[in-house]
Amino acid sequence: MAEEIDLRTKLSFRNAIMFPIQNKSGIHDILIGGILLCVPFFGWILNMGHRIAYVRKMQNGKKPFPSWSNWRQLFYDGGITFVGMLFYLLPGSIFLTLGYLYSFWFFYLIGGVLFAFGVVVIPGYMTHYCWNKSVGEIFRPGLVVKRVFRMGQHYWKAWSIVIPTMLLSFLGLLIFGIGFLFTSVWFWQTAGYSFANAFTNFYLRKGSGE
Repeated sequence: MAEEIDLRTKLSFRNAIMFPIQNKSGIHDILIGGILLCVPFFGWILNMGHRIAYVRKMQNGKKPFPSWSNWRQLFYDGGITFVGMLFYLLPGSIFLTLGYLYSFWFFYLIGGVLFAFGVVVIPGYMTHYCWNKSVGEIFRPGLVVKRVFRMGQHYWKAWSIVIPTMLLSFLGLLIFGIGFLFTSVWFWQTAGYSFANAFTNFYLRKGSGE
């Protein structure tokens, strides 16, 4: 029997991409997530909440799947983390919009840098929210950025896995287009595992989430 892939397993590209499909429960959760994406906005928010749920279960030493339960909680967690995404992407979006309105390259430059930075730090607050469910910490950018850079190579290793996995997920478009619904869920579950693994290796094994 193959070794179960959990947060105690050393992070690697192979382990990350196999994590969501290591058993029938994981595949079942991907299928549900892909079907839910057919429901505009609500399905995406529920998938966000699902990622919070299975990562939190892993952080507490439980099996990650199945995690489609307590739908109200899933929607709440997904909504909170979505607002967090808007919070970190808003500065860059404002400058990009100004660049478009005024055709000024400097606004585009600042907007691009801020938007990219927002994307980079999002997993930092999201993984911590899985651990402590502290809404207030999501909106403390100084703390989030500090944690991200403190994790150093652990965090960037997770990103080095997430980026090629994201590109692989677009192969789902070859399956009549609808395959991308399911490969995108697979990708996000892979990303959730990668950052949770980095978080665990750097913080929880030191006995602190700070």
